[in-house]
Amino acid sequence: MSIGSELGTGSKGLLWTGRVVSGVAVLFMLFDSITKILKAQQVVDATIRIGFPLGTIIPIGIVLLVCTILYVFPKTSVLGAILLTGHLGGAVAANVRAESPVFNTVFPAVFGVLVWLGLYLREPRLRTLLPVRKD
Repeated sequence: MSIGSELGTGSKGLLWTGRVVSGVAVLFMLFDSITKILKAQQVVDATIRIGFPLGTIIPIGIVLLVCTILYVFPKTSVLGAILLTGHLGGAVAANVRAESPVFNTVFPAVFGVLVWLGLYLREPRLRTLLPVRKD
């Protein structure tokens, strides 16, 4: 029996836990995208340090903002999660290539997990598609 069916597709606890987890991820993504769009000095320095040209900061911020907005709305949340996964995977790859400290490399991967965990908990159809089985 899957955990999703044990807890029911309409579990308020699951839904709210998913919303909170997704909310944490969304707040971070909004902060990250806005600081890129505004070209905060710390973001500019970090982006250049990992090897991206200065001209890519604002476009990356805009793409991240669009992906985050897609993730927020239920009808487009799966597409948003897929696109955010690509963005965060690129961040991991860029940090690995730049030989950044472990924290800088793992941090985007953790947020990728939070993006999917939040969606998994708040979307019963996803729990049906990817059931967690209890033996």
